[in-house]
Amino acid sequence: MRKLLSCVGAQSVNFWKLQASTTRTSQGLFRIQAQDPAIDDSGYASVPVTPASFPEYTFTQPLDHFHNTTNATFGQRYWINTRHYQPGIGTPVIVIDGGETSGADRLPFLDTGIADILAKATGGVGVVLEHRYYGDSVGVSDFSTDSLRWLNNEQALEDSANFMRNVKFEGIDEDLTAPNTPWIYYGGSYAGARAAHMRVLYPDIVFGAIASSAVTHAALTNWEYMDVIRLEADPVCSANLVRSVAVIEAFLKVPYLRNTVKGLFNLTDLESDQDFVSLLTYPLGSWQGKNWDPAVGDTSFDDFCDALNGNTSTVAESHKEVELPGGPRVNIALLNYAKYIRENIVASCPTDAGFTIEECFGTNDASLYQATDLSQTWRLWAFQYCTQWGYLTTAPPNRNTPTIISHLIDVDYAHKICAQAFPPGDHFIVPRLPDVGAVNVLGNFDIAEDRLAIIDGEIDPWRPDTPHSQYYAKERPDTILRPFKLVPGGVHHWDENGLRNSTAEPQEIRLIHEQEVAFVQAWLKDFKNARQSPAKSV
Repeated sequence: MRKLLSCVGAQSVNFWKLQASTTRTSQGLFRIQAQDPAIDDSGYASVPVTPASFPEYTFTQPLDHFHNTTNATFGQRYWINTRHYQPGIGTPVIVIDGGETSGADRLPFLDTGIADILAKATGGVGVVLEHRYYGDSVGVSDFSTDSLRWLNNEQALEDSANFMRNVKFEGIDEDLTAPNTPWIYYGGSYAGARAAHMRVLYPDIVFGAIASSAVTHAALTNWEYMDVIRLEADPVCSANLVRSVAVIEAFLKVPYLRNTVKGLFNLTDLESDQDFVSLLTYPLGSWQGKNWDPAVGDTSFDDFCDALNGNTSTVAESHKEVELPGGPRVNIALLNYAKYIRENIVASCPTDAGFTIEECFGTNDASLYQATDLSQTWRLWAFQYCTQWGYLTTAPPNRNTPTIISHLIDVDYAHKICAQAFPPGDHFIVPRLPDVGAVNVLGNFDIAEDRLAIIDGEIDPWRPDTPHSQYYAKERPDTILRPFKLVPGGVHHWDENGLRNSTAEPQEIRLIHEQEVAFVQAWLKDFKNARQSPAKSV
């Protein structure tokens, strides 16, 4: 996937396909013709940056760093910003981890975002480093199970380490390799977890790291994601969602009402009730696309809530009902919900080209998920969550907890894409369940290290999987050496983007950027002092 979505699983692949131009093949399958516009894992569209502003370079990496299973290599793309570079002063390198998207999607953060902010304050060099297998940093001929076996946390982390130890920047005579130069590693979301892991696993070459919205806790299930949205959304919208889901579940249990409720959404031809209710979760994932900058933020969730609420302005009114033909009564918001889904999701199915609703939104045909050509980029993040990261979105396990998604969405349903898309290969078999322990052993909620900053958003739906988890993590102090900061009202790595005119940023964003500059500058003083007094430990 091109973004770290809450709605993992086969249905999310269906959405991915519908967002691209598609045609029917002789086998009735989708063939992807073009990618959706650049969307990063924060969920918002990237601000265009002229490629000439930051020339593209490649660094040769082995496909397998550790096990001698292949001699193949690939060119890992990177871009550099030298506009603030001051040679000969112990200048740092600020590297942004590209994460699970094309590195080109990160260029705005090299131009006016966190890399530029820190480089300007320190006379440093900014870098965006693309993640293996994403964008054009691809060293395989297809995305089959065997070809993806080198797409894991261990190999990708070593890519970054190898790059930092050996890269020679064009146009810069000074040796800026680690550990002789202080490298500050930044990442957001999945890349944020990687930033934290880099500081823990490679303390000799990663002098400091900023882990923003860092999902350092890998989880088999991720019900908390939707629970954050339920708790933080407009109360009327949240109440309307909870009530609507309860009514839908009740109707689906009654044979003569099952098609009635599906018919409201124009989905009577969708065979599986699980596919039906999973389809209804799609608007909820846009919550994480909220951003303080309206130029890049996604307002889809608020638009959805406005449509859902309609004329209901209080929680009490969210229970108002109307009678349907034949006698059943439903809350008004459910009718609004159905209208929104009909017009914004069901209508995207190209039935005029001969597709059926089942082909667009059904998930039972495994053959629809087995194309492995390089255009099938959805397979990359799917492979990662099927093997190591998990995050299978389900309803709360406690039936007494209100929910905005149906209890029909269980682990088996969310996980079935892993067997459908990744049959056993000759050299690799996807585990029965994601091996989340391989991630969590690196620190989990308690991950900590000197010069490792933890930055999270107060209402980020991914916060439950970060060291700021309001469900599971412990409180800890916020210090210069170990910054631990929560952005008020913040969603998903809100500190990563910035404005050229920083005075125009909201106060909470301007403040977190100032704090990041302050603690990075303090860290760099430690580096210089250590170099001047080699006997002292940093």
